[in-house]
Amino acid sequence: MVRRVRGRVRVRIRKAVRRPGEAYPTRFIVDVHFRTTTPISQRTVAVADAFGLGIDEEKEFTIYNSLELQIKPTDIVYITGDSGSGKSLLLRELYKQLRPWAAFIGPGWRPDIRLDKPIIETVGETVEEALELLSRVGLGDAWLFLRSYSQLSDGQKYRYAIAKLIESGKQYWLLDEFCSTLDRDTAKVVAYNIQKLARKLGKCLIAATCHTDLFEDLNPSVYVRKGFGAEVKVQYFPNRPAGECSLMREIRIEEGTTEDYRKLAVFHYRSHHPGAVRRVFVARRGCEPAGVIVYGYPSLTHTGRKHAFKERIPVAELNACMSTIRRVVVHPKYRSIGLGTRLVRETLPRVGTPYVELIAVMAKYNPFAEKAGMKLVCIKKPDRRLLKVVRELEALGFDPKLISSTRYNLAVINSLSSEKLEELKQILTKVRNPNIRKTFIQKPYVKNKEWKEKVEQATELELAKIVQDIAISTQEKAYLLYRNPTAIYCSIDDKLKTVP
Repeated sequence: MVRRVRGRVRVRIRKAVRRPGEAYPTRFIVDVHFRTTTPISQRTVAVADAFGLGIDEEKEFTIYNSLELQIKPTDIVYITGDSGSGKSLLLRELYKQLRPWAAFIGPGWRPDIRLDKPIIETVGETVEEALELLSRVGLGDAWLFLRSYSQLSDGQKYRYAIAKLIESGKQYWLLDEFCSTLDRDTAKVVAYNIQKLARKLGKCLIAATCHTDLFEDLNPSVYVRKGFGAEVKVQYFPNRPAGECSLMREIRIEEGTTEDYRKLAVFHYRSHHPGAVRRVFVARRGCEPAGVIVYGYPSLTHTGRKHAFKERIPVAELNACMSTIRRVVVHPKYRSIGLGTRLVRETLPRVGTPYVELIAVMAKYNPFAEKAGMKLVCIKKPDRRLLKVVRELEALGFDPKLISSTRYNLAVINSLSSEKLEELKQILTKVRNPNIRKTFIQKPYVKNKEWKEKVEQATELELAKIVQDIAISTQEKAYLLYRNPTAIYCSIDDKLKTVP
């Protein structure tokens, strides 16, 4: 094929070869030659005279001379070289041959979405699919879900682009200037994550960049090193996933303090006090905390614990034998490289209690705790009485999908007539959930009469917050349990049911 580009520049590309029975091309032969002439002007003639050049002569440059590439549809291809050596040209020509099966991301790429919409609304067919996609690429922070694309950092935008690659369903993912705008730590994290995802999904990743420090984290099966002129070197390796992100070797896990937690609490969707703290462990890279896990004392009762044990456990036995994971926080830079799993796995045996439990909403979508050795006991279903309250709120004009927003609730309440406002208060007085009552009145136990009086005297903003607490309490939560196999006999062992 012969094409004319910018007047006298000529490029010749041989087509990709697809053998009989193959779904995709696997052999690519590339020839790229530029033949140019210099425009005549006073300055160009002066330069030609000064250096003894023939300005009227055509000059041919060879960039690729019958380069042969073997690329399988599940390979990880890493193209590196100096700026201007022809990396991007090779990538674009490969894309032309693979266009029906390929998605391309390069400089200036923008997703085909409304840039001011929360990213949770711009991927996936359902909320569950969107949460899974974004969590896979390291955008699993609750507040990040609510940000728009325009509010993301460069590193977060790159991760979002990877989510869109996955969503596209294309067999080939081509990325030009791969991670070039990112700091090198973030680049290594992104490189590790994208090769892991591509290999897990059976996709082909072809990445071009001038940076050569991503080899270990990409662990390519095809490595193309492009020099100037026609110089190019191709190496083939076994197609194996990278063992772990290279940054993980620089991270150590040690005993921490609540001060370590406070440094990272801002990155957790619930950054308030985690309750009575039993132990804290911190993942540290140099002097920088990369992640933290907080263990606390168990609550008196929990639905998930009822599924795991035959009978209610006395408080003294519970505190002696059980710890609860209150927080697992990973710095955004180190998300999705397995640090959360490592924090849980390495600290579970060090807590000092035979049993450890975890109650979490995100554990339904991100099974990091199960990977660390915890067992999923059950998914806690919402209280039916609270669901009835939600239905009554819906009849008043509240949208159940939006009532976790205080701002939304306040807007609805302000639009209610005085009769409807009284009806709302009557609905809220029926709430029997002790956690909602305790949060509002700041007392461990609230009697029905006191609760009714407080609700009737509540301001519009306080009512909006109660409705928000109802929404939070109706979320499904996963209950996970761990039994330390090296721990000595515990008094609650006899009460344990068979946990799947």
